[in-house]
Amino acid sequence: MKHVPNIITIVRIFFAPVFIWMLLTAGDDVNSPLRWWGAGLFVFGMATDGIDGYLARKYNVVSDFGKLLDPIADKVLTGGALITLSILGELPWWVTGLILLREIGITVYRFAVLSDHVIPASRGGKIKTITQFVAITCALLPLQIFMGTAADVLNTILMSAATIITVWTGIDYLLDARRQTKKLASTGN
Repeated sequence: MKHVPNIITIVRIFFAPVFIWMLLTAGDDVNSPLRWWGAGLFVFGMATDGIDGYLARKYNVVSDFGKLLDPIADKVLTGGALITLSILGELPWWVTGLILLREIGITVYRFAVLSDHVIPASRGGKIKTITQFVAITCALLPLQIFMGTAADVLNTILMSAATIITVWTGIDYLLDARRQTKKLASTGN
């Protein structure tokens, strides 16, 4: 059981190329089964995020490797979905760029401070991930079939909220990491 959470996280990373292929193959055909399967695989991949975390805590096998790899897996899935939505012309590139800038920036920062200490995901980061998950899922699902143009309004609202929360939590994360680094320096650790 010791390595199961990390194995789940690694497998989650491999979902991204599969759902990206499905979505790109479906293209703008919202009735394509590949569009539905791609969206479903994204949802399943993101759902495993909770499973690996739950198992790691339940069996007390939380590791620095898992703390570092788990957010990377989230970023691979969400980043792949955002880029695919932009390629399909369903999401402006500036939204994808802004979100990816924050995600990659925080990941690089985590690696930079890794030699000192691992900074785990914060509560705000978890809210950000959930908000992104909901916004991206709604954007991936061809809701226009059922909702018409109201789906576009819903997608705009959800993606706007996800973008704002993503930027806000990035700034908050950096400020918190700075406070933690100062605290460690003052205690001599």
